[in-house]
Amino acid sequence: MNIPAELKYTKDHEWVKLEGDVATIGITDFAQGELGDIVYVEVETIGETLEAEEVFGTVEAVKTVSDLFLPLAGEVLELNATIEDTPETVNEDPYGEGWMIKMKVSDVAAFEALLSADDYKELIA
Repeated sequence: MNIPAELKYTKDHEWVKLEGDVATIGITDFAQGELGDIVYVEVETIGETLEAEEVFGTVEAVKTVSDLFLPLAGEVLELNATIEDTPETVNEDPYGEGWMIKMKVSDVAAFEALLSADDYKELIA
């Protein structure tokens, strides 16, 4: 299972990459594997400012629909257009082309409180 060391993770199986005060967020390899074939990603919170752990969207797979939780507080800036047209990209490349949203983070220091790759490995072990 792929768990890149340079990313941070949440107990809700999202990954976060921070560049300045902009975070790129997606679901982990573990999460996409558990969900199965992803058929739709819905994010209706573009332009909204949300608190950490609020629902920012949903991901629909063949067998279930799951909420997506914001790992950090801030403004949702952008939905990945690629996954709107080809949601299966999340299954194929969850840490690359299958990213879900970009957001402007309110408190960059909160990023450090997220799970490290090792912590996330323990969580899913």
